[in-house]
Amino acid sequence: MDDRLAPHVRMDKTTVLAQPAWSVALVHLVLVLLGAGAGWLVRILAKWLVTLPWAPMQGPAELLTSVPEPWLTVGLLSAGAALGLIVGLMAQYEELSVAVSNERITLTRKAKGQEFARDRVAQAFLDGKQLVLLDEDKDELARETCELNAQRVADTFRAHGYSWADEDPYKNDFRRWVSDMPGLPQGANALLKARAQLLDKKSSTEEIRELREELARLGVVVRDEKRRQYWRLNQRRA
Repeated sequence: MDDRLAPHVRMDKTTVLAQPAWSVALVHLVLVLLGAGAGWLVRILAKWLVTLPWAPMQGPAELLTSVPEPWLTVGLLSAGAALGLIVGLMAQYEELSVAVSNERITLTRKAKGQEFARDRVAQAFLDGKQLVLLDEDKDELARETCELNAQRVADTFRAHGYSWADEDPYKNDFRRWVSDMPGLPQGANALLKARAQLLDKKSSTEEIRELREELARLGVVVRDEKRRQYWRLNQRRA
Protein backbone atom coordinates (compact mmCIF):
# COMPACT_ATOMS: atom_id res chain seq x y z
CA MET A 1 0.00 0.00 0.00
CA ASP A 2 1.21 3.51 -0.77
CA ASP A 3 2.71 5.61 2.06
CA ARG A 4 -0.34 7.91 1.86
CA LEU A 5 -3.37 5.82 2.67
CA ALA A 6 -6.56 6.58 0.82
CA PRO A 7 -9.39 7.88 3.02
CA HIS A 8 -11.66 5.16 1.60
CA VAL A 9 -9.39 2.25 2.60
CA ARG A 10 -11.52 -0.87 3.05
CA MET A 11 -11.96 -1.60 6.71
CA ASP A 12 -11.99 -5.37 6.18
CA LYS A 13 -8.43 -5.26 4.86
CA THR A 14 -5.28 -5.62 6.93
CA THR A 15 -2.62 -2.98 6.39
CA VAL A 16 0.89 -4.22 7.11
CA LEU A 17 3.43 -1.58 8.04
CA ALA A 18 7.04 -2.61 7.51
CA GLN A 19 10.19 -1.18 6.03
CA PRO A 20 9.83 -1.03 2.21
CA ALA A 21 11.63 -3.74 0.24
CA TRP A 22 13.87 -1.22 -1.55
CA SER A 23 15.05 0.20 1.79
CA VAL A 24 15.83 -3.27 3.17
CA ALA A 25 17.69 -4.21 -0.02
CA LEU A 26 19.69 -0.95 0.07
CA VAL A 27 20.74 -1.50 3.69
CA HIS A 28 21.81 -5.06 2.90
CA LEU A 29 23.80 -3.88 -0.12
CA VAL A 30 25.59 -1.18 1.86
CA LEU A 31 26.45 -3.62 4.66
CA VAL A 32 27.70 -6.24 2.19
CA LEU A 33 29.95 -3.62 0.53
CA LEU A 34 31.23 -2.40 3.89
CA GLY A 35 31.94 -5.99 4.92
CA ALA A 36 33.83 -6.65 1.70
CA GLY A 37 35.78 -3.42 2.24
CA ALA A 38 36.69 -4.57 5.74
CA GLY A 39 37.94 -7.86 4.27
CA TRP A 40 40.14 -5.93 1.82
CA LEU A 41 41.59 -3.86 4.69
CA VAL A 42 42.35 -7.05 6.66
CA ARG A 43 44.31 -8.33 3.64
CA ILE A 44 46.36 -5.10 3.43
CA LEU A 45 46.93 -5.02 7.21
CA ALA A 46 48.09 -8.66 7.30
CA LYS A 47 50.60 -8.11 4.48
CA TRP A 48 51.90 -5.00 6.24
CA LEU A 49 52.26 -6.69 9.65
CA VAL A 50 54.48 -9.48 8.32
CA THR A 51 57.02 -6.83 7.24
CA LEU A 52 57.31 -5.58 10.86
CA PRO A 53 59.02 -8.17 13.09
CA TRP A 54 58.18 -6.18 16.23
CA ALA A 55 54.45 -5.86 15.46
CA PRO A 56 51.86 -7.92 17.39
CA MET A 57 49.62 -10.55 15.76
CA GLN A 58 52.49 -11.92 13.70
CA GLY A 59 51.18 -15.49 13.85
CA PRO A 60 47.68 -14.76 12.44
CA ALA A 61 49.15 -12.35 9.87
CA GLU A 62 51.63 -14.95 8.62
CA LEU A 63 48.91 -17.57 8.50
CA LEU A 64 46.69 -15.34 6.38
CA THR A 65 49.42 -14.28 3.98
CA SER A 66 50.46 -17.90 3.51
CA VAL A 67 47.24 -18.43 1.53
CA PRO A 68 48.08 -18.03 -2.15
CA GLU A 69 46.43 -15.41 -4.32
CA PRO A 70 43.80 -14.95 -5.57
CA TRP A 71 42.30 -17.20 -2.86
CA LEU A 72 43.39 -14.90 -0.04
CA THR A 73 41.66 -11.89 -1.55
CA VAL A 74 38.58 -13.83 -2.64
CA GLY A 75 38.27 -15.49 0.76
CA LEU A 76 38.57 -12.26 2.76
CA LEU A 77 36.18 -10.34 0.50
CA SER A 78 33.65 -13.18 0.64
CA ALA A 79 33.93 -13.50 4.42
CA GLY A 80 33.50 -9.74 4.88
CA ALA A 81 30.51 -9.62 2.55
CA ALA A 82 28.89 -12.59 4.32
CA LEU A 83 29.41 -10.90 7.70
CA GLY A 84 27.81 -7.70 6.36
CA LEU A 85 24.82 -9.69 5.11
CA ILE A 86 24.42 -11.41 8.48
CA VAL A 87 24.46 -8.04 10.26
CA GLY A 88 21.78 -6.78 7.85
CA LEU A 89 19.58 -9.83 8.41
CA MET A 90 19.94 -9.49 12.18
CA ALA A 91 18.92 -5.81 11.99
CA GLN A 92 15.89 -6.74 9.87
CA TYR A 93 14.98 -9.44 12.39
CA GLU A 94 14.97 -6.78 15.14
CA GLU A 95 12.69 -4.40 13.19
CA LEU A 96 9.07 -3.94 14.22
CA SER A 97 6.26 -4.67 11.77
CA VAL A 98 2.68 -3.62 12.48
CA ALA A 99 -0.46 -5.21 11.04
CA VAL A 100 -3.62 -3.12 11.49
CA SER A 101 -7.17 -4.25 10.70
CA ASN A 102 -10.65 -3.35 11.89
CA GLU A 103 -10.51 -6.30 14.30
CA ARG A 104 -7.00 -6.28 15.79
CA ILE A 105 -3.48 -4.89 15.89
CA THR A 106 -0.52 -7.26 15.64
CA LEU A 107 2.99 -6.16 16.55
CA THR A 108 5.77 -8.48 15.37
CA ARG A 109 9.44 -8.41 16.28
CA LYS A 110 11.98 -11.25 16.27
CA ALA A 111 9.31 -13.49 14.73
CA LYS A 112 7.19 -13.06 17.87
CA GLY A 113 3.77 -11.49 17.56
CA GLN A 114 1.69 -9.59 20.11
CA GLU A 115 -1.99 -9.39 19.21
CA PHE A 116 -4.46 -6.85 20.63
CA ALA A 117 -8.18 -7.01 19.93
CA ARG A 118 -9.72 -3.75 18.79
CA ASP A 119 -11.89 -3.35 21.88
CA ARG A 120 -8.78 -3.43 24.10
CA VAL A 121 -7.08 -0.50 22.35
CA ALA A 122 -8.47 2.81 23.56
CA GLN A 123 -5.74 4.99 22.04
CA ALA A 124 -2.48 4.80 20.12
CA PHE A 125 0.36 7.28 19.58
CA LEU A 126 4.05 7.64 18.89
CA ASP A 127 6.22 8.71 21.81
CA GLY A 128 9.36 9.71 19.94
CA LYS A 129 10.49 6.49 18.27
CA GLN A 130 8.16 4.26 20.30
CA LEU A 131 4.70 3.05 19.33
CA VAL A 132 2.40 2.97 22.36
CA LEU A 133 -1.02 1.33 22.73
CA LEU A 134 -3.21 2.29 25.70
CA ASP A 135 -6.30 0.66 27.19
CA GLU A 136 -9.24 2.40 28.86
CA ASP A 137 -7.49 2.39 32.25
CA LYS A 138 -4.53 4.36 30.84
CA ASP A 139 -2.41 1.22 31.05
CA GLU A 140 0.16 0.66 28.31
CA LEU A 141 -0.70 -2.48 26.42
CA ALA A 142 2.50 -2.14 24.41
CA ARG A 143 5.48 0.16 24.00
CA GLU A 144 7.71 -0.86 21.11
CA THR A 145 10.59 0.87 19.35
CA CYS A 146 9.28 1.80 15.91
CA GLU A 147 11.45 3.06 13.04
CA LEU A 148 8.55 3.16 10.57
CA ASN A 149 7.41 6.33 8.82
CA ALA A 150 5.53 8.28 11.52
CA GLN A 151 2.95 9.81 9.17
CA ARG A 152 2.19 6.47 7.58
CA VAL A 153 1.67 4.86 10.98
CA ALA A 154 -0.70 7.64 12.06
CA ASP A 155 -2.64 7.54 8.78
CA THR A 156 -3.01 3.76 8.98
CA PHE A 157 -4.44 3.77 12.49
CA ARG A 158 -6.84 6.60 11.68
CA ALA A 159 -7.92 5.00 8.41
CA HIS A 160 -8.89 1.84 10.30
CA GLY A 161 -10.88 3.83 12.83
CA TYR A 162 -8.57 3.74 15.85
CA SER A 163 -8.23 6.71 18.18
CA TRP A 164 -4.84 8.26 17.39
CA ALA A 165 -3.12 10.97 19.46
CA ASP A 166 -0.35 13.20 18.14
CA GLU A 167 1.46 12.85 21.48
CA ASP A 168 1.15 11.06 24.80
CA PRO A 169 -2.13 12.37 26.28
CA TYR A 170 -0.82 11.63 29.79
CA LYS A 171 2.72 12.97 29.42
CA ASN A 172 2.16 15.56 32.16
CA ASP A 173 1.30 12.78 34.65
CA PHE A 174 4.79 11.30 34.51
CA ARG A 175 7.22 12.02 37.35
CA ARG A 176 10.92 11.31 37.37
CA TRP A 177 11.74 8.36 39.59
CA VAL A 178 14.28 8.65 42.40
CA SER A 179 15.07 5.97 44.93
CA ASP A 180 12.42 5.34 47.61
CA MET A 181 10.13 8.11 46.47
CA PRO A 182 6.62 8.14 47.97
CA GLY A 183 3.38 7.56 46.10
CA LEU A 184 4.29 4.23 44.52
CA PRO A 185 2.57 0.90 45.27
CA GLN A 186 4.37 -1.53 47.56
CA GLY A 187 7.17 -3.31 45.73
CA ALA A 188 7.37 -0.80 42.86
CA ASN A 189 10.46 1.00 44.20
CA ALA A 190 12.39 -2.27 44.37
CA LEU A 191 11.48 -3.08 40.77
CA LEU A 192 12.43 0.42 39.61
CA LYS A 193 15.78 0.14 41.42
CA ALA A 194 16.53 -3.16 39.68
CA ARG A 195 15.45 -1.71 36.37
CA ALA A 196 17.64 1.39 36.84
CA GLN A 197 20.67 -0.85 37.33
CA LEU A 198 19.88 -2.71 34.10
CA LEU A 199 19.51 0.57 32.22
CA ASP A 200 22.86 1.82 33.53
CA LYS A 201 24.55 -1.40 32.44
CA LYS A 202 22.73 -1.33 29.07
CA SER A 203 21.57 -4.86 29.83
CA SER A 204 19.28 -7.08 27.79
CA THR A 205 16.13 -5.36 26.60
CA GLU A 206 14.23 -8.53 27.49
CA GLU A 207 15.15 -8.18 31.16
CA ILE A 208 14.14 -4.51 31.13
CA ARG A 209 10.86 -5.42 29.41
CA GLU A 210 10.10 -8.07 32.02
CA LEU A 211 10.46 -5.53 34.83
CA ARG A 212 8.23 -3.10 32.93
CA GLU A 213 5.57 -5.81 32.80
CA GLU A 214 5.97 -6.48 36.53
CA LEU A 215 5.45 -2.77 37.22
CA ALA A 216 2.38 -2.76 34.98
CA ARG A 217 0.85 -5.49 37.14
CA LEU A 218 1.24 -3.11 40.09
CA GLY A 219 -0.50 -0.34 38.16
CA VAL A 220 2.69 1.60 37.36
CA VAL A 221 3.43 2.84 33.84
CA VAL A 222 7.09 3.57 33.17
CA ARG A 223 8.89 5.28 30.30
CA ASP A 224 12.61 5.83 29.76
CA GLU A 225 14.49 8.89 28.64
CA LYS A 226 18.30 8.83 28.41
CA ARG A 227 18.42 5.96 30.91
CA ARG A 228 16.24 7.93 33.34
CA GLN A 229 12.92 6.46 34.42
CA TYR A 230 9.63 8.35 34.57
CA TRP A 231 6.46 6.86 36.05
CA ARG A 232 2.75 7.42 36.47
CA LEU A 233 -0.13 5.41 37.88
CA ASN A 234 -2.86 3.90 35.75
CA GLN A 235 -6.53 4.88 36.10
CA ARG A 236 -7.24 2.26 38.78
CA ARG A 237 -4.37 3.46 40.96
CA ALA A 238 -4.59 7.21 40.32
